[in-house]
Amino acid sequence: MAQVFTKSMARNIFYGGSAFFFLLFLALTFDTAMALPDRDQRALLDPSTPLGQQIRHGKAVWENNNCIGCHSLLGEGAYFAPELGNVYIRFGNSTEAIKAFIQSRPADGIPGRRSMPQFNLSDADLEAIAQFLKYASEIDTAGWPPNKQG
Repeated sequence: MAQVFTKSMARNIFYGGSAFFFLLFLALTFDTAMALPDRDQRALLDPSTPLGQQIRHGKAVWENNNCIGCHSLLGEGAYFAPELGNVYIRFGNSTEAIKAFIQSRPADGIPGRRSMPQFNLSDADLEAIAQFLKYASEIDTAGWPPNKQG
């Protein structure tokens, strides 16, 4: 049963494997392209709606205060502080709880511990960042983060 592995056998395995994995790649690409419209939430960001304006304003507050310097959002950012991709769910589906947490931060932090600083955000900024985090929590991320704690 000992067969010699010939050049033509190697060539056939190479071409057959390449064709198989190319077709697999095309099938997975097509499947992803078909699933994305169902997961798209760009309509929520429409600047002509008040909610869309608020979410955009919240993103600007997020960027201006460099929140990503400590937190990660949907896996992107620093890992110094908790993941905020599901903070809305973690806080009981309440934007009020998010706003209360941000407002409750001590001015000088907690001595001897790493803690979030007090940013002294206006009510409009607090509502905007809460709506932005709610929006981020509702993005279909196919199971990310893997647990409720982030």
